[in-house]
Amino acid sequence: MGLLTFSLNVTLDGCVDHEEGIVDDETHAFFIRLMDESGAMLWGRVTYEMMESAWPAVARGDVEAPPTMREWAVKLEAKPKYVVSSTRTDFPWTNSHHVTGDLRESVQRLKDATPAGVLLGSGRLATELDRLDLIDEYRMLVHPRIAGHGPTLHQGGLPGTRRLELLSAEPLRSGVLAVHYRRAP
Repeated sequence: MGLLTFSLNVTLDGCVDHEEGIVDDETHAFFIRLMDESGAMLWGRVTYEMMESAWPAVARGDVEAPPTMREWAVKLEAKPKYVVSSTRTDFPWTNSHHVTGDLRESVQRLKDATPAGVLLGSGRLATELDRLDLIDEYRMLVHPRIAGHGPTLHQGGLPGTRRLELLSAEPLRSGVLAVHYRRAP
């Protein structure tokens, strides 16, 4: 069984707005490495639509992009992408699949079928999956910013505190901190 790893950019005050982080070669390299280590991506519909609106054009070369962004886009194009949505059923982007049925059972089946693990990149979906005790690891980029607005991590709350064990913390040149936590036993 593969692990479900939640990874996202987050500011010091917990904001997960994708426009608030530092975007540079080092942060892209971090996410490329995570994607390379994972067998599949898992998103909610909103994240899927945001990604679908940008990255296929970069992968095709229709949009100018630095080499690390193009590398991310090309690898993302090839990676299996699973989408949780109750409002949309058609996901035409290459290698995209709709997650249907009971959320706990469907995501557990995906974990079981993906030995290399699943990389989760949607904040609201992460809250739901954390409530179901399905997230195994957290690999966050903590940005040296105070956004002062939302959306924030686990904005809807959790039923209890999650105890985590620090596996690594690595500062990047930009001041971003790459942290890796595993759920404590």
